[in-house]
Amino acid sequence: MPSLNDPEAAGRPLVLLPSSRTAPLRAVAKRVGIALVLLLSVVAVVYADRSGYKDSGDGELSLLDAFYYATVTVSTTGYGDITPVGDAARFINIVFITPVRVLFLIVLVGTTLEVLAERTREDWRKSRWRARVRDHIVVAGYGTKGRSAIKTLLSTGVDRGSIVVVDPDPRVVAEAAEAGFVSIVGDATRSSVLRQAAVQRAREIVVASARDDTAVLITLTARQLNPHAGIQASVRESENAPLLRQSGADHVVTSSEAAGRLLGVSTTQPSVSEVIEDLLDQGSGLDLVEREVRPDEVGGPLTAVREPALAVVRGDRTLPFDHPGCATLAAGDRLIVARSSPRQRARPESAGADGGSGAS
Repeated sequence: MPSLNDPEAAGRPLVLLPSSRTAPLRAVAKRVGIALVLLLSVVAVVYADRSGYKDSGDGELSLLDAFYYATVTVSTTGYGDITPVGDAARFINIVFITPVRVLFLIVLVGTTLEVLAERTREDWRKSRWRARVRDHIVVAGYGTKGRSAIKTLLSTGVDRGSIVVVDPDPRVVAEAAEAGFVSIVGDATRSSVLRQAAVQRAREIVVASARDDTAVLITLTARQLNPHAGIQASVRESENAPLLRQSGADHVVTSSEAAGRLLGVSTTQPSVSEVIEDLLDQGSGLDLVEREVRPDEVGGPLTAVREPALAVVRGDRTLPFDHPGCATLAAGDRLIVARSSPRQRARPESAGADGGSGAS
């Protein structure tokens, strides 16, 4: 795999698949251990059949001679001063010592072989991933917003393997890969980079760029490659939100104004601010979830739903709880309801203290 600091890799997207890595010292120690086991096994076999070998020096084979013969044999040096003369010794050299010599050479050149094998394995994994990936979520930007979005996705049950991270910073992408996400180094405004992320087969696209102009370009490129995926985008300034919607974003979140509104609420109504923060931090206490209307709820009013219900999603419209259309629920409606996590229900006395576990 090319180095993250390789200048030639800067012009093309680099795909990083999550994988476990062995520490260098541990890998070296493992190879040394294998080499010692092979060497000692040859010493044991030769010394056990020492009568089948002839030493040109004194004619007899000692333990030291067995070590010497094993060393020069497995390293393919072969001085010829100790030779197998018995039939059993020659047979053992054919069926055992020669294969050990090959294995020993493989261990000696293990570093080169491992690099080649790793590249082949990575290429195979990438090809296999590209062939199989679909209905996944592409997150463009692994900064504060991108990490928070992924954290929320994971807390709602999204599989870690169905999230693909795209970011131009190699160090950030390396962190994402280490966290277990398929990650791509590259500029998400370029169609070639988004194709590496298989954005044309993605189910959702999250645009979490730090710059509004970059977010617009990413949205335009992503919508061109995938006309059907849902695109959720974030901007810092509200004046750029209409431009993002025109570019193809389905939902736009204005981060700076949302933070400002939350600050204003916390100034005048701190308890309300804590509840809002808790709702934004998925899985920490109070959560807002969207679910389908149940058969026993069809035909009844929204107020009859057992859970606190805030709105009804009907078609492409969202009806607040006091809308006249919420008086009769229809099949196919989706409800926005409030729920509390098991931890929150188990410790109701700490709700006031833990309810505001800061949203990102």
